[in-house]
Amino acid sequence: MATHCSILAWEIPWTEEPGGLYPRDSQASSPTPQFKSINSSFEHSLALPFFGIGIKTDLFQSYKHFAFLNFFFSDMIQERNAIVGERYRWPHTIPYVLDDSLEMNARGVILKAFERYRLKSCIDFKPWSGEPNYISVFKGNGCWSSVGKQLTRMQQLSIGEGCDRIATVQHEFLHALGFWHEQSRSDRDDYVSIIWDRIISGKERNFDSYDDQVIDSMNVPYDYSSVMHYSKTAFGNGSEPTIVTRVPDFMDVIGQRMDFSDSDVLKLNQLYNCSSSLSFMESCDFELENVCGMIQSSADSADWQRLSQVSEGPESDHSNMGQCRGSGFFMHFDSSSVNEGATAILESRIFYPKRGFQCLQFFLYNSGSQDDQLNIYIREYSVAHVSSTLTLVEQIKDIPSGSWQLYHVTLNVTSKFRVVFEGVRGAGASLGGLSIDDINLSETWCPHHVWHIRNFTQLISSPSGSFFSPPFYSSKGYAFQIYLDLYSLPKIGMYFHLISGANDDQLEWPCPWQQVTMTILDQTPDIRQRMSNQRSLTTDPFLTTDNGTYFWDRPSKVGAQVIFPNGTQFYIGRGRGFPNFMTQEMLKSRDFIKGDDVYILLAVEDISHLNEQNYPLPTLDVSDLCTSFRCENDGICILQNGKAECRCRSGDDWWYMGERCEKRGSTRDTIVIATSSTAAVFALMLIITLVSVYYTRKKYRKESSSRMVNTIMENLDQAALF
Repeated sequence: MATHCSILAWEIPWTEEPGGLYPRDSQASSPTPQFKSINSSFEHSLALPFFGIGIKTDLFQSYKHFAFLNFFFSDMIQERNAIVGERYRWPHTIPYVLDDSLEMNARGVILKAFERYRLKSCIDFKPWSGEPNYISVFKGNGCWSSVGKQLTRMQQLSIGEGCDRIATVQHEFLHALGFWHEQSRSDRDDYVSIIWDRIISGKERNFDSYDDQVIDSMNVPYDYSSVMHYSKTAFGNGSEPTIVTRVPDFMDVIGQRMDFSDSDVLKLNQLYNCSSSLSFMESCDFELENVCGMIQSSADSADWQRLSQVSEGPESDHSNMGQCRGSGFFMHFDSSSVNEGATAILESRIFYPKRGFQCLQFFLYNSGSQDDQLNIYIREYSVAHVSSTLTLVEQIKDIPSGSWQLYHVTLNVTSKFRVVFEGVRGAGASLGGLSIDDINLSETWCPHHVWHIRNFTQLISSPSGSFFSPPFYSSKGYAFQIYLDLYSLPKIGMYFHLISGANDDQLEWPCPWQQVTMTILDQTPDIRQRMSNQRSLTTDPFLTTDNGTYFWDRPSKVGAQVIFPNGTQFYIGRGRGFPNFMTQEMLKSRDFIKGDDVYILLAVEDISHLNEQNYPLPTLDVSDLCTSFRCENDGICILQNGKAECRCRSGDDWWYMGERCEKRGSTRDTIVIATSSTAAVFALMLIITLVSVYYTRKKYRKESSSRMVNTIMENLDQAALF
């Protein structure tokens, strides 16, 4: 079914699809999922040859966007970075509906994209509950959206097959919020060159740029890393780039589909007047001497110190890894200077929760005793701040020494609180202590597991670098492993495998609707500035293999028998994932590798509840008068005060008018009519004047003749008397 999106009156006959965007009238078909064998590279760890299925949807490397745009209001002429006009702004909380046509994986990914908006802006989303305007997300032909709020009651946004990537959803909702593409700015020629002879014939218009009267760049510098930028091969008639960056290092950056860039966030917050973000609470790298408002306790044995290095480690902070002279600080508890059982307490400033769940993330370094530990408490306050309650949340023991380690702690706080870090001196010798850095607190969900890969640059250059993660368990009890494929460099693949586990007899098989989210963490200190690369897939219990078996069935039934390094036998099911999860160039573009460490965050969530609608579905009833009220000449029907009205198209010197936009007017027509009317009035007045003069003169002559006759008769009468 052909789908068109409109902004008051324009159409976009294009679709974003995995591997690129294709015009509806082109010969290109929608890319189909690619199947990739996990070949003999598995044989060293698997008892039998094994095959995995991969889904290849890389919008980073090949992203093409077709858009043929015709706007018509003075504040909406042609393509722009952000649409001018308050009428196109959504409220800060946007109502939405997830249509039944959406794939299950897409549903979960959309909700994750909403969380990124909440973390980095004041934009929120809520299930539709009768509001006059809302966004209906459905599975259409590819990925597309109208630009800005359309006042059409239901505004469609398509997340079609292969579009279920979190950054793609973010991209489409930025369109809905009022943004267009980065390379249409007036200053784009200062930053990129368009190679016109490499563009598909007839598609050159998509590379037009517009002057400052047309495009509002919101006084933000040009951004190569914007999630709204075309890729280097967009609309290409071959494999050569159509866009060449004037700074060569950015050739493989443009077209990224990982996350908002800093400038994307800045423009979004400027456009919607956001002074803060919804779910963000704190980020602290200890660069400032006020240590983010943290306070030392008077009830402990020692203090935490703000340092830039410790002789026994760490040699530098985690934020800068010693790359910035004169900066790079962390907080350190020197356990070597106190006795066993001594404590050092550091308390955060007071926070005011809104959502009732939080995730605390930080990096921890141990250079002290192997028995040193870190306790995490929550100090909750009463409403009047009269009393507080201290609750132990997490005890972190057996902390590896010699490197920074990433930790997550789940909180569930509903009243104002502080986070308390308590370092405890353990038994045994200590030459250093505990250090903490890059603390982030947000009202988001923590990942379920962290896969810490050390010495990553050595692994990626090794001929046998591909390997499995340790075994993990999901919250439902399913055992699984992640396979990292480094055999196809520069592409890096990542796959999810169910494995046999202790709970298999109690679990439901085939494994139903578990959404697996794999994230390579961008280790930038501030969580709001991170651009982590995240992909998700969902276990469909109805998915079958070529031989008719269920893909996600019990591993002992459909898998292969293998052996852990410790000699334990188990079964591993087929793998499914992404052969091009990311590239080596992408790894270098951000802090994915830091201190030669890579962190892969893992979550497996039951999303079966997304099969059910937890909000009333919109219905087309008599109150929706636009269903039977047709506007002519591409006018758009809106509901105004309970009545259907047409908003008519207009241009610089033309417009439609009438109850249903049935009449056309123009400046020329107005001038002609005005001139004609003036001439007609002048002619009419001249005729009236001439007629008036004629009859006045005629009347005057008649009266003169009458007076003359009367005078003669009077004289005759007088003569007769004599």
